[in-house]
Amino acid sequence: MTDNNASAAKETPAQQAAARAGMTVKCPDVATSLSNVPQQARPAVNNELAKMDSQVADAYQRLAEPGAKADQESVRTRVLDPLASERRQTLDRIATEIEKVQPRPSGLDSLAACTVKRDETAAADAQAAAPNTPAAGDAAPAAGAQGTGGQGAGGQQQSGPQRADFVDIRKVKPNVKNPRVQAKGSKGTFSSRCGRNENKHFNSDNVIVAPGVGNGAHHMHDYVGNKKTDAFASNQVLESAGTTCTNGDRSTHYWPVLRLQDGTKEFDAGAPGGGTEGNVGRILRPTSVQLSFKGNPVSKVVEMPKFLRIITGDAKAFTNGTANANASWSCTGFENRQLKDKYPVCPKGSNVVRTFKFQSCWDGKNIDSANHRTHVAFARADGSCQQGFKAIPQLVQRITYKLAPGARNFAVDSFPEQLHKPVTDHGDFINVMSQKLMKQAVSCINSGRKCG
Repeated sequence: MTDNNASAAKETPAQQAAARAGMTVKCPDVATSLSNVPQQARPAVNNELAKMDSQVADAYQRLAEPGAKADQESVRTRVLDPLASERRQTLDRIATEIEKVQPRPSGLDSLAACTVKRDETAAADAQAAAPNTPAAGDAAPAAGAQGTGGQGAGGQQQSGPQRADFVDIRKVKPNVKNPRVQAKGSKGTFSSRCGRNENKHFNSDNVIVAPGVGNGAHHMHDYVGNKKTDAFASNQVLESAGTTCTNGDRSTHYWPVLRLQDGTKEFDAGAPGGGTEGNVGRILRPTSVQLSFKGNPVSKVVEMPKFLRIITGDAKAFTNGTANANASWSCTGFENRQLKDKYPVCPKGSNVVRTFKFQSCWDGKNIDSANHRTHVAFARADGSCQQGFKAIPQLVQRITYKLAPGARNFAVDSFPEQLHKPVTDHGDFINVMSQKLMKQAVSCINSGRKCG
């Protein structure tokens, strides 16, 4: 009988990589669970949540490092147990901060433990590349799908996407349905022209989710509009900043960069948020960026409050699940076919399209919420807002990229453990329109005109 340890010792590097393929760290999303954080405690809590993101990113790096054992016991002792201990301490600090203002929240400790999530497609691809590798299905507590991929073209660790993350747009059936605009609806459109980030405004911050924390996103963002947006920009800084928008709108628009994985060593190849966290390749500048605000099918819209913050989509949708996912991928000429969890393979003459349709119902009171979601909501299927919410102009960010026909070597930046899945795509917005400009936008939309 062959000794298992001896067999493991004889595994080739390719076999070892195959055993690890498809593994990533899956943790409960604490941020979405914290819907009731008092305003006074939010800065400290946001800082602790950012630390938790770093803890998960570090754990994923330990899981994916070359030569690491992928058996269940090794993964538990080397990755999952230390991560749970770190998270437990952080959750205790979060509870303590909240307790300074209101009763201590209960049950946070249950969010400490993490598991390993597996992409069976990635594991199968790696198995095919190293057919003598033992099946990796028993590697660790598993919950599903995706993979790590060895070295990126620039020499950095690369973690996806997989070939199965792409689909030929011509094979997708039309799937777009829009609610019928009623007589009382608002049919107008207000547009802002803010460029394509020609001034190369990049950083891996997220001023909405992790204010005051550098590299709070762990992936690079493209910015248009407000020129001062970074993790440390206060409302006062944003209000006084310059803008790339031709109408003077100082609003902030940002989204993860799209990269061509062609071997290029970008400026961030050795930096946090870039190559050190698996985001590799040439950053693509969009061929077009369209920012438009649309009306509501069943009612007029009201003005957005200044400094309203909205996030659409979920940067952690691969491990969180798709409840908050709102990525939308397509190709020009085929935009009646939208993809949520696949990248589009576009034919000759057609560009890749990313579209973010933002929440268009507001609670009428708050410019943000503890989990950055509950103060806004999506309209119902007929276009109406839920009770207590008001219709506001719906922001649509539409971004296109010119790639080679049939290209499958591009990916959106992501948190390291999210493995560049298309479902993790997301858009962010802070309204810094002047009151005069917002009134113009609302008037235009409610009167059925096209402006801007």
